[in-house]
Amino acid sequence: MLQQLSVFVENRPGALSRLCGVLEDNGIDMRALSLADTQQFGILRMLVPDPGTAKSVLEKAGFTVKTTDVIVLRVADRAGGLAEVMRIIDRHGLSVEYMYAFPSSGDGTAMIVFRFSDTADALEKLSGEKLPIFDPDVPGK
Repeated sequence: MLQQLSVFVENRPGALSRLCGVLEDNGIDMRALSLADTQQFGILRMLVPDPGTAKSVLEKAGFTVKTTDVIVLRVADRAGGLAEVMRIIDRHGLSVEYMYAFPSSGDGTAMIVFRFSDTADALEKLSGEKLPIFDPDVPGK
């Protein structure tokens, strides 16, 4: 399980650039991100190496930041790779709130970030499956 940051960004020119500048000035790399918008603001969801530091830095800069637990699965990057994973998720009756993907490092897989309605339950159920759950602290996972 990883912590994801959700940052509320005003829908106005320069707001996203300012957020990226704050991260840059503090040496914080975004490893994965997704941006969704509403009329007044956007929600930038991102994975960073040190979520606690990034949250603190962004809050000091005036951004509203929420942390959320997510599960990242390594999925075969081919037709049907995600379908296989979704069948396992469905078999366990897990509810996906949202998901987004980012490419892996040329090993024929993609990384899919899942936000489940009950992340702890999802982790427990998926741990018993032959699904590679990404763990940045374990090489090759």
